[in-house]
Amino acid sequence: MCTGRPRRVIVASFASHVHRVQQVIDAAAENNRLVALVGRSMVRNMGIAQELGYLTVPEGLLVDAKKAVELPDERVLYMTTGSQGEPMAGLSRMANREHPTIEIGPGDTVILASSLIPGNENAVYRVINGLIDLGANVVHKGNAKVHVSGHAAAGELLYCYNIVKPRQVMPVHGEARHLRANAEVAISSGVPRENTLVGENGTVVDLTAGVASQVGQLDIGFVYVDGSTVGEITEADLKDRRILAEEGFISIFIAMDPQTGKIIVGPEIHARGFAPDDSVFDEVRPAIVKALEEASANGTRDTQSFQQVVRRTIGRWVNTQHRRRPMIIPVVIEA
Repeated sequence: MCTGRPRRVIVASFASHVHRVQQVIDAAAENNRLVALVGRSMVRNMGIAQELGYLTVPEGLLVDAKKAVELPDERVLYMTTGSQGEPMAGLSRMANREHPTIEIGPGDTVILASSLIPGNENAVYRVINGLIDLGANVVHKGNAKVHVSGHAAAGELLYCYNIVKPRQVMPVHGEARHLRANAEVAISSGVPRENTLVGENGTVVDLTAGVASQVGQLDIGFVYVDGSTVGEITEADLKDRRILAEEGFISIFIAMDPQTGKIIVGPEIHARGFAPDDSVFDEVRPAIVKALEEASANGTRDTQSFQQVVRRTIGRWVNTQHRRRPMIIPVVIEA
């Protein structure tokens, strides 16, 4: 792992994979490198593992990450989080040149000791590309034998079921296809089909007198953290933010006489993220004025209805002329 590398070696793995960290520590010791743990979860987990005796570290091998930067490159190995491209993890911050102490450079070797979790491909490859752009030599499962999956294959699961001989089985940890395949393996080992439970997030299982049964289903969803608030943001709020980000924002201010339909001030139209110049709205202003006059002639008197007229008019124009659906905020006041 470390032999023949002239500069630093950075290994990324799950912070919970104690055995992998042990392998890295052993390899570092054999090659006269000190090890710096990077990432809060990595430091915390390995500290607990060492206290409990699950991780064996030679005296003086571990060094603080802040002090490691002062060591010769060929004497240091960083053990970091971020093997799945997590945006705030150590490896991602290195790839983005945002890490406070570690700057990746030409000649550094980065080893991703992990398999790709389905759904993380884009994030992981983004990190790999960023590291390569910085000159690092990136080693991963796709180009070297640096990782073997910790998940059991079907044959290994069957072997386990034959040894344990469970009366009931409830597969966990995986998508629906994994859970059902796991259940079928259990059934093939002799577990009665009615004794296999395939649940999902929120499934309530009652264990009574040695019998497991599904007794309910909780409504489990996402809990959004927005600044200092937790759980208060709604899907409607997120939809508004997506529209603002993708389509832009248009505000229209009008002061009018509701009795005559005559416009005293406006229409004043301002936009953000829609067009480089507000002059693009010059062609729609007459249409807004005409629509308000017609609404007034037809008996419309309240400002709320006038605002709806403005929203429909400019919304139809934006969709027809620009194929866009921005957020439209009309403000009509009585003058």
